[in-house]
Amino acid sequence: MTDQMAAAIELGTSNINIAPAPAAGMYWSRAVTYGRTPSRPMRAHTANLVGEMLYVFGGCDVKTCFNTLYILDMDTLTWSKPRTSGEIPPPCRAHSCTVVQRDLGSGRRSYSLYVFGGGDGPNYFNDLYILNTETLTWSKPPVEGLPPSPRRAHTTCLWNDKIIVVGGGDGARALADVHMLDLSDPKKLRWSELHPSGTPPIARGYHTSNLVKNKLVVYGGSDGHECFSDVHILDLATERWTQVDLDRVVPRLAHTATQVGSYVFAIGGHDGSRYSNDVLLLNLVTMSWESRKVYGNAPNPRGYHTTVLHDSRLYVLGGYDGKNIFDDLYILELSACAYLPQITNFDIDV
Repeated sequence: MTDQMAAAIELGTSNINIAPAPAAGMYWSRAVTYGRTPSRPMRAHTANLVGEMLYVFGGCDVKTCFNTLYILDMDTLTWSKPRTSGEIPPPCRAHSCTVVQRDLGSGRRSYSLYVFGGGDGPNYFNDLYILNTETLTWSKPPVEGLPPSPRRAHTTCLWNDKIIVVGGGDGARALADVHMLDLSDPKKLRWSELHPSGTPPIARGYHTSNLVKNKLVVYGGSDGHECFSDVHILDLATERWTQVDLDRVVPRLAHTATQVGSYVFAIGGHDGSRYSNDVLLLNLVTMSWESRKVYGNAPNPRGYHTTVLHDSRLYVLGGYDGKNIFDDLYILELSACAYLPQITNFDIDV
């Protein structure tokens, strides 16, 4: 057996005609996973890293939505399907899931997953559920204030002990509102609506948002008619919207946008006419798009997948291409770009 054949087997592919990548080149490979893998392909699920564990919740296949929790050990790429208890969320897709860390003192921390919204097809939700990642117990806490209207395909971020919710859709129309869930008192959660100044983005869902210090970078999405290419910055400290001028028009919806240092890696999605498997880099300093040559066997074009950064690699899970729903896991080796996560001292100038 040649070294190339052995490498192909190790990567889980029988294609041994792939040209080797230069040492500095980013490289795609399909991961081989072990254990109790998800029993069905999935799209519009969520995937959140807590330490070395990837928590994958919800989503749907062609026929039905799920409320199953899977955990992938990122060190061994071994799946498990743990038993959870408590008040479990209903089956849902296109919900949001936000990791919240709390300091327990003496160097101890707890991590919880806050699941909000989503839908099961005809029904849209605005309920909040919390998963304790240590006990794997779900709860549905009482929340004060007026919650956001039922929605899915929104985005969330955690900022200053608050979860910020942007946009989405309710089945009848796209939404442009911004809401805040105050977590500062765990026993007294409270919703409120923000009314930022400036010109907000057109109402949309299936966009992405990335928090950089106090600024939320909102990119792409759709209102059901148009696929957007714009980038808007919401300064959470001043509560003001600003639109950014970009050097290229890159429309995307149902893509992923993962911050890697001073870049956002936009992977896949739909451009208004077709699904894509492109890897595009948005430079957050210059606010311009950059391209890199990527080697290896790329995933099929897709949207509604998830992407997470772990150990200088991007992991892409599941998704949908208009016909097929995927259950695969792909790895993008960042190679020469592996230093990027170390870049943290920069600002977005708007």
